[in-house]
Amino acid sequence: MSIDLLLAIESSCDETAAAVVESRRLRVLSNVIATQIPIHARFGGVVPEIASRNHLTAISEVVDKALRDARCGLDDVDAVAVTQGPGLAGCLLVGVQFAKALAWGRGLPLIPVDHIEAHCFAVRLTDAEGAGSEQPDMPFVALAVSGGHTSLYRVEGPGQMRRLGQTLDDAAGEAFDKIAKMMGLPYPGGVEIDRLSRSGDPAAASLPRPMLHKGLDFSFSGLKTAVRYALTDGTAPAPADLAASAQEAIVECLVVKALRACKAEGLTDLVVAGGVACNARLREVLSQRASALGVKAWLTPPRYCTDNAAMIGGLAAATRDTALRGAQLLAADIYTTRRPRRS
Repeated sequence: MSIDLLLAIESSCDETAAAVVESRRLRVLSNVIATQIPIHARFGGVVPEIASRNHLTAISEVVDKALRDARCGLDDVDAVAVTQGPGLAGCLLVGVQFAKALAWGRGLPLIPVDHIEAHCFAVRLTDAEGAGSEQPDMPFVALAVSGGHTSLYRVEGPGQMRRLGQTLDDAAGEAFDKIAKMMGLPYPGGVEIDRLSRSGDPAAASLPRPMLHKGLDFSFSGLKTAVRYALTDGTAPAPADLAASAQEAIVECLVVKALRACKAEGLTDLVVAGGVACNARLREVLSQRASALGVKAWLTPPRYCTDNAAMIGGLAAATRDTALRGAQLLAADIYTTRRPRRS
């Protein structure tokens, strides 16, 4: 069976997303995202139970819109791809069960996709706006940096990723959000830190760069603590300066470790992906320092950095032959729970 069009579904956190991807060229025909930011903003972060319930109410409409935007119907779809993890359990369950039911009802293959791996391959997506006109050679080093994950990988190809380093406590995106919350900035904090930092002095506050000179692992909890102390003991500079200083500390840790990984692996292609890859300062510093060292920095287009279904469809398309080998993956029956029998 050949796969030409994939319908992809993503629901790992607070974005309900669906996309249609043409598999041969990894071309995005539609990419629809229903955000829950206004709902969770009053809580200062994502509430898993609320996120799950909102996925339930949004997912059918989001899938319908993705099909309309791609100018196709379910009869044109050859397979369904869905995020199987990592993510919030209840949120994942909504997307997986919807995808399973749709695939079963239409007799289509179901392709489960790893969320983080999809981020790392999102740079390969092509679209009408020019994405994917150039692509990195494999193997490459990938920095996957988001609200829940901060890791470095050596990527040989789809399904062939070796982790080189990871955060030992908090993710970079979580650090951005928590620092913003301590400063009284609205949610999502990472976006506000990025905006406020543009008018601030990144050298105004002396903040730590945890584990900067040690290996390829990350740590951001100590930085959050330092910001908390500065705010409580009255030594914090003006908000714009504190935001810029905290951002500079996070960015330096990410850039130094990513380029160190390239050197250790002997690779000259570095892909940066995930929600934090939208940060303007990270993109600027990484591009400059990578170029100085002869490394090509591949910056994922911002529209494919935050959680989206196009990246899920793209990775599913890249692995379609493996996914279909032998039998439909619908038989894997992922995320099915069975009640124990009573004796």
